[in-house]
Amino acid sequence: MQDLNAKGAWADTQPSQWAPEPAKIEISLDEGLPPGAPATAPAAASAGAPAPLRLPLGAWVREGLRATLFLPPRTGAAVPTPWQLIVLVLLGGALLVGAARFQVAGPAQFSLRGWLAPMWSGLALLWLAWWAMAPAQRLAAGAPAPEGSPTGGLAAWYVLSAWAPLVPLLVLYALLGATVHRPALWVGNTAGIVFWTAYGVLTAWVLAALVVVSARFIRSRLRTAVFAVSMAAIIGVGMWQFQDQPWELDGAALAAAQAAEEGPEPAQLTLSQPVFEAQQALWERQVQALAAQRDGVVDVYGLVFAPYAEENVFRRESTMVSTLLQERFDAHGRVIHLLNHAETADTHVWATPQNLQRAISALGARMDRDHDLLVIYMTSHGARNHELAASHGPLQVQPVTPEMLRAALDEAGIRHRVIAVSACYSGGWIGPLATDGTLIMTAADATHTSYGCGTRSELTFFGRAVFNEQLRQTHSFTEAFAKAVPLIAQREVEAGKTDGFSNPQIHVGTQIQPVLEALQARLDAGGSGGAAPAAGDTKP
Repeated sequence: MQDLNAKGAWADTQPSQWAPEPAKIEISLDEGLPPGAPATAPAAASAGAPAPLRLPLGAWVREGLRATLFLPPRTGAAVPTPWQLIVLVLLGGALLVGAARFQVAGPAQFSLRGWLAPMWSGLALLWLAWWAMAPAQRLAAGAPAPEGSPTGGLAAWYVLSAWAPLVPLLVLYALLGATVHRPALWVGNTAGIVFWTAYGVLTAWVLAALVVVSARFIRSRLRTAVFAVSMAAIIGVGMWQFQDQPWELDGAALAAAQAAEEGPEPAQLTLSQPVFEAQQALWERQVQALAAQRDGVVDVYGLVFAPYAEENVFRRESTMVSTLLQERFDAHGRVIHLLNHAETADTHVWATPQNLQRAISALGARMDRDHDLLVIYMTSHGARNHELAASHGPLQVQPVTPEMLRAALDEAGIRHRVIAVSACYSGGWIGPLATDGTLIMTAADATHTSYGCGTRSELTFFGRAVFNEQLRQTHSFTEAFAKAVPLIAQREVEAGKTDGFSNPQIHVGTQIQPVLEALQARLDAGGSGGAAPAAGDTKP
């Protein structure tokens, strides 16, 4: 807190940080009067400080665009008026919002949340610039500024920094929009290299334009360096965690797109008493067939859960994961595969919340709950409230929640858990499931969709990259996840995903890490056995 009684303390620190305090000029009122004429006022009277220099609106736009090319803005000590500040900032923002509309193909609706979410970064940069340029602005009134250094204070910086990166930003938005409207152009390695090179160059241009125009106000190498690093960190966090967009498909267009992707109506389960009785007998056979745990060995048990019957991708993916656990993780005879599909009622136990709980209980009774590892893979559609969609009409199946899964695991007393959830918004499962003995991987964060769950998809992007590709090369779940994330990001761009990067998430508990390392060492040393069918995997 400044001492208001200290001479010059308040005046030296406050007004000059928005705009430099104009020098006071004394004007003699006697100048130019005939000899002997009476003066109209004392010669020493002051006419007061002159008003700050003003520029027309178009001049601010012109000088901001000059800064795009790293040329010094010729604004001098000029300060924008409040209405100029508002108009210029809103106009620049409107151009960006209009360009963002190009990133959504088809009818779209404006998302107020998506527009407001990234604005925290602008406020952070405003405060950062105020701090960085404070010393230079305090000296602006008392000493001439170097040539090409504007001295209009924070308001002038705010206007120029809003327009300096505008051109590369608009080109960047056009590039992202091209991936949506012309996705075929970006298929293949060469197209991917071209895209990411252009993306990197444009991003670097935006950052460089901001740093250069800000440096002209700051006039300190140290403070400019701090500003540049902090600005890059703020923008990076915004791109990573706040990927919401101001436009999204409207409800009707989204429903139509989903219907087009789903294709024809899938076959439905035929319910009959023989089917119900066969399910009960199948359950008993599969539980009885579970292999016992082995003394001195960290055994892997698996539970694969695919509750959405209307899309074959979940059937394919869950079968792939079930087979992978047996072949790569020495889990033959120790995997239960719960699946909803019209064609598998006689081979797979239904994926219902009740059967999920029963399967966890059965696995907990067969495994060494203090030393063995349970791997759970869940694949389906996900909702914003983090429920896992279930469908097996005409059978009524309730969705599964992370709280439901956590309760079943705790009740079974299973300590070491690897849980993978391939679904939209699945990042919301991490909080309820996180323990020291749990590793959790999700296909998306809590606010974004994942990709690859349509009828034309062979596997989801997450299941393909993490399990079908990376875990066939390593026995480390963390390594597989780390290598899969950039692949998922690239494939989402190539596929034209319009609502931002899915942003897969991972949580690794402190107590599970030694168990996973010991398992990896055993499997790397050749401790895996031959493949054998899991319970319920007699046919794909």
